[in-house]
Amino acid sequence: MIRLVRNLRWITTTALSLALVGTACSGPTRTIEEVHFSDYVNPFIGASTNTEAAGAYHGLGKTFPGATIPFGMVQVSPNTITGGDNGSGYSYEHETIEGFAFTQMSGIGWYGDLGNLLVMPTVGDLRTNSGKEGGVAGYRSRYDKSSEEAKAGYYKVLLSDYQIQAEATAAPHSGMLRFVFPENKQSRIQLDLARRVGGTSTYQAVQVIDDHTIAGRMECTPEGGGWGNGEGSSRYTVYFYAQFSKPLKDYGVWSVDIPAGQDRHREFVESPAFQILTANAKISERPKAYEGEHLGFFTEFETEANEEVLFKAGISFVSLEGAEKNLKAEIKDWDFDAVRSRARSLWDTALAKMDVSGRTDEQKVIFYTSLYHTMIDPRIYTDVDGQYMGADGKAHKSDTFTKRTIFSGWDVFRSQMPLQTIINPVLVNDLLKSLTTMAEESGREYYERWELLNAYSGCMLGNPAISVLADAYAKGICSLDMEKAYRYADKTSRMFGNAELGYTPNPQSISKTLEYAYTEWCMSQLAKSLGKQEDAVYYAKLAQSYRNLYDAEKHSFRPREANGRFEAWPEEGKLKEWYGCMECNELQQGWFVPHDIPGMVELMGGTERVIADLDT
Repeated sequence: MIRLVRNLRWITTTALSLALVGTACSGPTRTIEEVHFSDYVNPFIGASTNTEAAGAYHGLGKTFPGATIPFGMVQVSPNTITGGDNGSGYSYEHETIEGFAFTQMSGIGWYGDLGNLLVMPTVGDLRTNSGKEGGVAGYRSRYDKSSEEAKAGYYKVLLSDYQIQAEATAAPHSGMLRFVFPENKQSRIQLDLARRVGGTSTYQAVQVIDDHTIAGRMECTPEGGGWGNGEGSSRYTVYFYAQFSKPLKDYGVWSVDIPAGQDRHREFVESPAFQILTANAKISERPKAYEGEHLGFFTEFETEANEEVLFKAGISFVSLEGAEKNLKAEIKDWDFDAVRSRARSLWDTALAKMDVSGRTDEQKVIFYTSLYHTMIDPRIYTDVDGQYMGADGKAHKSDTFTKRTIFSGWDVFRSQMPLQTIINPVLVNDLLKSLTTMAEESGREYYERWELLNAYSGCMLGNPAISVLADAYAKGICSLDMEKAYRYADKTSRMFGNAELGYTPNPQSISKTLEYAYTEWCMSQLAKSLGKQEDAVYYAKLAQSYRNLYDAEKHSFRPREANGRFEAWPEEGKLKEWYGCMECNELQQGWFVPHDIPGMVELMGGTERVIADLDT
């Protein structure tokens, strides 16, 4: 049985009903203190980008195994690859690690972004290029797979080329790394400040604050690739305030001379020429401050056998002061185990909102790891002092909500978001306020479907924010300025919807028409609740647009062109992937009429015919 604990009220939803199917009866209720729910989390589940192993280009988890806390700003995780469609920066089957980054995306494709502030411990001669899996030497290292360990809020591995053990843990806005070095006269921690999962940051700055502290920034723009290899329009700056447990004595900056006019997208970063260019970086010894287009920082020291050296950093998307405040508020000392313990406690509390009993431990691992992955995003975007970076490029402060980011709308509105309305309603309200302030501050005044760090990426399709808004309002957990929210939702629907033709033409005509019809129904419900009867009638009619794609002869939804003609029927029939559908086929997308099941059944030939189709 699945039980919601801590007096959370039950709200009946299709998603939860499906989750309850097939569960067994439970015994007496356990208290949170009697079990660590985080012990059932296995962060390696889903942590692959290997299309060959998956057998499909989109059958991948693309999650990261590193340390984070529920909805945290920081994710301290190993990175095995830069470039390609490897959004998490890590894939389980890779044999080398190029460093530990403080920001990661989870579960996404489209080349990814973040992966900033890459930290790598090394020994021996300094290398300023990352190297490449499969033979190109660099600062990356092979690692002992049997030593790799990941838990909620914790990661550990042995870097076998350097014989350095690395451990990672995290706090909400900061993270910590603990390295155990071998005896060596030339040990080192180096930071690749230019590195980014889907490309490169395009400008960096670093300054030495005192003999243990550095601070700086990394500016990331579409010109440097990133989200959608630049097409996602992500533009952000990561500020960091970092400290080393060992004093800075022999330190320096490496700077790569990027040729004028050089394209900085992922293709450049993936090329052999990039490895040669970065391997020949200029070294500047002990500068107090340095700025440039492709920088790294390193500190060298002598270590005894099994000597621990720690690194910690706070980040901010607002300012250097914000990064400093974030670190000092959360990690005041060098007690790695205490930070790890707090991270575990935060996960125990978050996961304890759902208690599963009566099943095997293996099934509990599957369940709680899945629940864990629903609590990565939408992540904190606000500093500890309440400041956040607005969509107008200016700092704002809010005492009424936590600004959040990474709303992968089309991917999450059917399942993750309805779940969060039950177990984390405040989070959903924060998200809606964040999307609304983004629409206001940007001047666009409509809701983005796939938001990343204030970017209007336009990724995927539909109007998923409207679904989340309507759901939250219907459940009474929405504390927005509803007139403003409705105005933005109305503009969104009129910009992207079925009004012009009564359907949406190719490409992806089936997916778009059915998705828009559903959110047009959501708009009719919102309008009715807000007393906007004319709009309610208007949107209720548009919600029936799905009917305009149904072909009774083929017993199937079919994509239409703008001239009204159906796209030619494929040889594979309903099994044809991309036949009017986004990343699926008609047998999958063609059931998406959740707002009018009786109407869909009637359209498809009646109950018996539909049941037979479902059985088939």
